[in-house]
Amino acid sequence: MDDPGGTLQLAVHDHCAWLTIANPGKRNAMTAAMWRRLPELLDEVRADERARAVVLTGSGGSFSAGADIGELSAIGADSSGEDGREEFAVAAEQALISFPRPTIAAIDGYCVGGGCQLAAACDIRISGEAATFGITPAKLGIVYPETSLQRLTHLVGPGAAKLLLFSGDLVDAAHALRIGLVDETAPDPVARAEQLARTIAQRSQLSVAAAGEIIDRAAQGLPVAERARYWRAQSARYGEGAEGISAFLQRRSPEFPWKPPA
Repeated sequence: MDDPGGTLQLAVHDHCAWLTIANPGKRNAMTAAMWRRLPELLDEVRADERARAVVLTGSGGSFSAGADIGELSAIGADSSGEDGREEFAVAAEQALISFPRPTIAAIDGYCVGGGCQLAAACDIRISGEAATFGITPAKLGIVYPETSLQRLTHLVGPGAAKLLLFSGDLVDAAHALRIGLVDETAPDPVARAEQLARTIAQRSQLSVAAAGEIIDRAAQGLPVAERARYWRAQSARYGEGAEGISAFLQRRSPEFPWKPPA
């Protein structure tokens, strides 16, 4: 039986780990316990060699309406103005950002506040055509975490980030796609995410890991040449490229030898 305060549910099948936000009475609002649980579940996924991608989604037709506001007054804030939930939320966000395999947010319904924070931490965001987005700390007198601000600014640019944060207004999926908050819209974002996860699972996991790390480093303005050389050496060591080329020439499915470390 699910915890009435909300749960995070984990299932692994077809080389994909499914993390589902479930708090149906509150449009999948995230409680402190749920924020704390997310990094633990990602550690479980990391240790599961079956999982080649992660899909984060919500139950009941909504992604997440954000933090459980009812908890905020109970948690309180210290003299610096920080609350305990923020620490858990940032830790969950960082666990997603640093996860070494592809993460996909499949978004429907409401994706607001902390829900948007989680979606932005994923590698790829696929939205339903009727989804609604918003980042609303200005409505509550809350200062958005600096790591979340940096991530949002990287995705949509300073102007679009300020428009979202200054106003706290909700925007539709078409607007989110236009500014780069989501990467793609689909009639059924969960089905599209599942299709994409299956495609990724068939590709060279070394190539996927290398591309993910190098792209993230480049986005942070970090040097990439040394890591690119490392990944090319790993490809040669494991025969990854040789297998891919051989399979292409023989018109068969490749059996790539490299496996992600746990």
